[in-house]
Amino acid sequence: MAADPVDTRGVDAFFQALAPVELDVYKQALAKRQQQAERIATAHAHHLERLRYEAASCERQFRHVDPAHRHVAAELEHAWEVALQALKQAEAAEAQRAQASMPPALALSPALQAAFRAIGQKLPELWSTDVLSQTQRKAVLRCLIDKGVIQRARRDQVHTRIGWRGGETTTFEVPVAVGALTDRPTAPEMAQQIRGLFAAGTSDDESAQQLTRHGYRSPSRPAVLPSTVKGIRLKLGLMQHRSQSHPRRIAGYLTVPQLAQALAITPHWGYHQIKRGTVAIRRDVGTGLSLFPDAPETLEALRQLRAGQRTALRY
Repeated sequence: MAADPVDTRGVDAFFQALAPVELDVYKQALAKRQQQAERIATAHAHHLERLRYEAASCERQFRHVDPAHRHVAAELEHAWEVALQALKQAEAAEAQRAQASMPPALALSPALQAAFRAIGQKLPELWSTDVLSQTQRKAVLRCLIDKGVIQRARRDQVHTRIGWRGGETTTFEVPVAVGALTDRPTAPEMAQQIRGLFAAGTSDDESAQQLTRHGYRSPSRPAVLPSTVKGIRLKLGLMQHRSQSHPRRIAGYLTVPQLAQALAITPHWGYHQIKRGTVAIRRDVGTGLSLFPDAPETLEALRQLRAGQRTALRY
């Protein structure tokens, strides 16, 4: 599988990440993340405040109890210890959470934002030139892209996932070239579409354009070629002109392909003999074909010519 289609799509995603609209989305995401962090911090602060209040309340109750009531004092002391332990655990967990969630400075400075906007406009123009070497291009891509994962879900398509350095991911499908139209799962659907377009009187060129707009494509091209439409149409037996009906049968005569079939040889041999003048024959004015008399003598003479027993034939 060629890597060029995946590389091209990955570079396009990189350029989109440098676009001003993406920088605005990045700022919005940072603001939303900050709001979520503030809500979580407020909730944890309220939880700690409640635990501190409970611990203070248990302490007051213990200190105001009459020492003569030893059982009551013991229960209050135990409740105070439990409250202090819960408060201690919550404070430790909060300190650990605050340390773990303390992110680096993710907000882009105005100068850096301006730089990204400038490079987002200029870099695509320079990318296909010799200004940047292949090593430099890879280094530039790795400024934002952490990794790329590809999976060939089917023969004509690659599922691609880009992992960005900020932790986000982007997924997309990349069409790839295949060896034959039958390797594409949409081939039967395209054949039905061509049948319908032919019935509507649409030409091969127009059909190719319509099929491309609907997402179909030729095996090795990103669009549908008119030749692909023609090949499928002929396999379906849909002829635009009478001259396309093959093989052509003309009473009393044999064409070169019909002679080749009767002699168990390739039509190329017959055309080659006509071209070199070994077989002299005129083309029929009405059909434009080289027509041989449909007789056993014709077949026998050609067998002798092929065996080297004759040097020339004239019709």
